[in-house]
Amino acid sequence: MADGRRVAVLGDGGWGTALALLLHGRGQDVRLWSAFPGYAAELRRRRENVKFLPGVPLPAALPITGAEAEALAGVELALVAIPTRYLRSTLRRLRPVVPQHLPIVSGTKGLEIGTLKRPSEVVAEVLRVRRVAAVSGPSHAEEVARGLPASVVVASRWRRLAEEVQELLSGPTFRVYTSTDVVGVELGAAVKNIIAVAAGISDGLGLGDNAKAALLTRGLAEIARLGLALGAQPKTFAGLSGIGDLITTCISPYGRNRAVGEAVGRGKPLAEVLTGMVMVAEGVDASRAVRALARRVGVEMPITEQVYQVLFRGKDPLRAVTDLMLRRPRPEHG
Repeated sequence: MADGRRVAVLGDGGWGTALALLLHGRGQDVRLWSAFPGYAAELRRRRENVKFLPGVPLPAALPITGAEAEALAGVELALVAIPTRYLRSTLRRLRPVVPQHLPIVSGTKGLEIGTLKRPSEVVAEVLRVRRVAAVSGPSHAEEVARGLPASVVVASRWRRLAEEVQELLSGPTFRVYTSTDVVGVELGAAVKNIIAVAAGISDGLGLGDNAKAALLTRGLAEIARLGLALGAQPKTFAGLSGIGDLITTCISPYGRNRAVGEAVGRGKPLAEVLTGMVMVAEGVDASRAVRALARRVGVEMPITEQVYQVLFRGKDPLRAVTDLMLRRPRPEHG
């Protein structure tokens, strides 16, 4: 794919802004769309996303708009970076101006509550498009936007689309791999946020490094268990969208899900934690959706269950840890 392709980034959050900056730096004809025209005007005026990506300048040549038609006029590809809870309603606004032949790449991480659908499924359903891909991996927006090295994977059953996105995004500081396992890539992205909440709870309780290492390891086992039950490829969870993303989101100071868990682990009520947040912590909603999905397919996910109990049933975090530790002994594998 040659430089200068016209691309729309849909979503003005940290990740959407980082993707727009990445594409702009690669010489693509990119425009960033905000669902809020007033905030789009503020972004144009200040040339900084103060709310979602403070401290990172936005080039004067980067177009920013709050108008759907303007954002999508003549584009050859669109990247969606909209939180899961707002995804369907926002896509409905965009549908009248999205051609059905337009390739769409989802950068959203989570599962839709109620339908339990993955983001790419919601995109395909609402926009009525055929060619859809999903991009995921250890890629905190704060680092990507500042040009620090990162690697991700783009998955699509349309192999050529994955390769086109790979070529579009790849550069000296951003390496992209391809996959055909959309289910595995998206499930890894969704469930790792729940494990990150659990890791934060562990940090808030002061349980130490041994506990956190065990949590990440057994958390990855949960992710893979659910993925395999839904037809994902085992090797996906040993890759960037599995263990790679899990490590980053559980240890990074930028991790919103880990920060939510840490506050809850220190005794702060969830409602109070969320009230003070500007950005969405996907792991909170994901714990509800993934728990429901696991029950639907008959997969045991003890860490997810305990996170859900702490967040939504008022269970004492330390009691949740004890219950995990006292589960029936079993072999590590099998």
